[in-house]
Amino acid sequence: MESFLREFQAEAGRALIDRERELELALCCFVSGGNLLIEDTPGVGKTTLVKVMARLLGLDFKRVQFTNDLLPADILGSQVFDAGRQSFSFHRGPIFAQLVLGDELNRASPRTQSAVLQAMDEHEVTIEGLTHGLPEPFFFVGTQNPHEQIGTAMLPESQVDRFLMRIALGTPGRETQRKLLERHRNTAGGATFDFHSLRVLATPEELCEWQRKAAAVHVSEAVSEYILDLFEGARTREWSLSPRASLGLQRAGQARAFLRGREYVLPDDVQEVFLPVTTHRLAQFSRVPGDPREAATMARSLLEQTRSR
Repeated sequence: MESFLREFQAEAGRALIDRERELELALCCFVSGGNLLIEDTPGVGKTTLVKVMARLLGLDFKRVQFTNDLLPADILGSQVFDAGRQSFSFHRGPIFAQLVLGDELNRASPRTQSAVLQAMDEHEVTIEGLTHGLPEPFFFVGTQNPHEQIGTAMLPESQVDRFLMRIALGTPGRETQRKLLERHRNTAGGATFDFHSLRVLATPEELCEWQRKAAAVHVSEAVSEYILDLFEGARTREWSLSPRASLGLQRAGQARAFLRGREYVLPDDVQEVFLPVTTHRLAQFSRVPGDPREAATMARSLLEQTRSR
């Protein structure tokens, strides 16, 4: 799998510059079977990263632009009357895809945001009393702008906790921006990247098998105790992290070990995914609620003060 990871990063590099770590974390989140939250300012490549993943992994992709007038039926689908047949038929919404991008999630109303909770947790949706399964593998990626920007609101804790990981792309440095300018210097009319030029590197069947294999990666008692120590450290500081978060940290550690070609989890695996798994959950306990920078500092302090066994 380590060779696939390198190939995945190299091919994605045709569309994204200097994003190897973010790509590995996103792939790790997918192999874990979780959902991914990408938070950052507009224009840094959040949507591009998701579209690249969809293409490289060979996944059916749908995008939903969240706005304040978006309705749950616009995401899930609805019953539509067929005049010819004189009956109602169910028209599936964009949630029925293998990779669904909820773009600018925190610009929609709480009612609309809650429409995806069942899909994120159970990979199915219930509409008018009928439950419909979603395609497998299923991967929901939400993007959001910083909550201090106009027109945004903080996501409810129930939704935040359903995201296994949160990553931020950050503003690229001078050299990265130089590469970006050079790449697009002779691009006529500001044309966007042709995602169909990327090679498809996997099939949905292979991806489901990878998720099963990652879930079977061995976790020793010592690594389990290390995870428990980290969460106990959070509790002693009155930072409540849910059992779902601890399970997610273990799954993410297994996925990273799998991507690195190992059949067992090391403390290093847990440490590498700890911030992406906990930062968005700890943000509610920061002095400025929702501040990801302070939350990251809190997560780092837990790592530094908790020794692996």
